[in-house]
Amino acid sequence: MATIAFFPEGAYGPTNNCAGIGAVLAQRGHRVVFIVEESFAGTLEARGFEERLVRLGPAPDGPEEPGQFWKDFIRDTAPAFRRPTIEQLDAFIAPTFRALADGAGYVDERLREILDELQPDVVVEDNVVGFPALSASGRPWVRIVSCNPAELKDELVPPAFSGYATADRTGWREYWEEYRRAIGPVHSEHDERHRELGAPALPDLELIGTSPWLNLYLYPRELDYLRAEPPAGRWLALESCVREPEGPWSPSAEDGRPLVYLSLGSLGSADVELMQRLIDTLAGCDGVRVVVSLGPQHELLRLPGHMQGAEYLPQTAILPHVAAVVTHGGNNTVTECVHFGCPMIVLPLFWDQYDNAQRVHELGYGVRLDAYRHEPAELRAALDTVLTDSRLRERLRTTSARLRRAPGSVRAADALELVATGALSPAQLDVA
Repeated sequence: MATIAFFPEGAYGPTNNCAGIGAVLAQRGHRVVFIVEESFAGTLEARGFEERLVRLGPAPDGPEEPGQFWKDFIRDTAPAFRRPTIEQLDAFIAPTFRALADGAGYVDERLREILDELQPDVVVEDNVVGFPALSASGRPWVRIVSCNPAELKDELVPPAFSGYATADRTGWREYWEEYRRAIGPVHSEHDERHRELGAPALPDLELIGTSPWLNLYLYPRELDYLRAEPPAGRWLALESCVREPEGPWSPSAEDGRPLVYLSLGSLGSADVELMQRLIDTLAGCDGVRVVVSLGPQHELLRLPGHMQGAEYLPQTAILPHVAAVVTHGGNNTVTECVHFGCPMIVLPLFWDQYDNAQRVHELGYGVRLDAYRHEPAELRAALDTVLTDSRLRERLRTTSARLRRAPGSVRAADALELVATGALSPAQLDVA
């Protein structure tokens, strides 16, 4: 039996992704431990895992909700989401990277204590910045990229976080220049911290290095990018990584109308004005039934009596029932929608959601709309498109059937077992 530690970012997306893989490993008899922010205390324990708690910053005066650090951060920087993505680099992306990098320094001593206590056979990190305590420990570690794979830069891939089209390079050069100006100082600070704490230097403009053992990323090959070169290092594409539902769920009484699911994720749903606007638009669509994931501000939202919803919903239990999804375009939601064959209307807000929205749109797996500037008639038209486009739905059925035959959570567990047992070492050949 191996001890496998997961260290996801303090948000539901990476945490749920890791939990799906961890469940497979636990079923095989391995000891699975989650290193999580204190605000998530008890969340993974309730799913049957051990927990070790960390903080990425000073403790607040009162109790926190899971992921409260990022909910507060998103709330304070939300005005940036209405700007073009090139302007978000300075207004949102760079501050986010800096906050995460500062957290990696703050938690370093505690993280080393946990690693010394657990003596894990492998540590799995799902984050967008490196933690010196991991890469300096000498222990096997595995990186998971559960964001859009534009994060793995290539000359044929549009700039990360831009939402730019693949076939049109207009603005790419200007964006990369602004990217270097905005992110360069954050990289320099984090790289210096890395080296001071005994970890390897970071690649140019990268806030996290590539693991010499194994790196995993999460994106269906039908939506993935054509590259000039494969990513450096040992990479395994999981394609989709769907966790088991946390509980049963069933829709309200069937009446022959298709079911539409609205979710902007735990962070996006905190925008009450946007959520209410979407709810009101969908409430006027007589031809569909609607279920809404209301999120942390649920008490401030008005949900019509003919619509179904709750503060938190078991997404992977809902998706098999729905005909279309209105989403922010988080990577987990996008890959889960493709896994279950659900067409999407994507309203990106921040980070890689723009890249996911563009990829879904340009490859014909759904429709991209401007989250803040679309008209209700545009959303209704997009919904009609994804519900009636037979070619789109057949494309999704084919992709879904293929993904379900080879679950990414099982493939990830297989690979992690090889690393944990020493059967897969940095000296071996690529396994991808």
